[in-house]
Amino acid sequence: MTGYKVVNLKLMVEELGEERTKELLSSFSCPLNEDVENFFTQKAVEFSKRSLSQTHIVYASYRGKAEIAGYFTLANKYITVKKNRLSGSLAKRIAKFAVYDPTIRSYTLSAPLIAQLGKNYTNGLNCLMTGDELLKLACDKVSKIQLELGGRVTYVECEDKPKLIEFYSSNGFCEFDRRTLDRDETGLAGEYLVQMLRYIH
Repeated sequence: MTGYKVVNLKLMVEELGEERTKELLSSFSCPLNEDVENFFTQKAVEFSKRSLSQTHIVYASYRGKAEIAGYFTLANKYITVKKNRLSGSLAKRIAKFAVYDPTIRSYTLSAPLIAQLGKNYTNGLNCLMTGDELLKLACDKVSKIQLELGGRVTYVECEDKPKLIEFYSSNGFCEFDRRTLDRDETGLAGEYLVQMLRYIH
């Protein structure tokens, strides 16, 4: 995929300073998802500084200037996946990177969470890339990380909305569980998030 530059937010803060970086991030807007916008503009810098997650900003050229087209955030997590929620072939693949507990018939494994994924709608910049392209960039980053650390699985957590489920399903993700929302997870629809994983080839 050409035409995009992916910048690690933590490195940006080190180079430009926290104040200037936050100023640049403040231009981001995502009216389709308030949580995505609030995280990027208000929490991403602090989460990166504390190494709770790492945000990657995607730049694209627009009218001769580099503009923020979108971003994704990755965090390393442990997940438990019930064997009966996977196809036979996927279970065999995951078994190579997971610990299986026969008493609960589940795999436990370390997997990067694509914790945030959003395009920038300011001044129509969302047209600079598709959601599929943004998700591919996130998965490509996971693949590079796993080349060094091992593993082949990534996952997302999304609201139980048909369009979101269809989006991730069409990009190779399959549902494996549902997670009850934490008390501080406000502004999201429903009482749980759908967890979907993908095997990275």
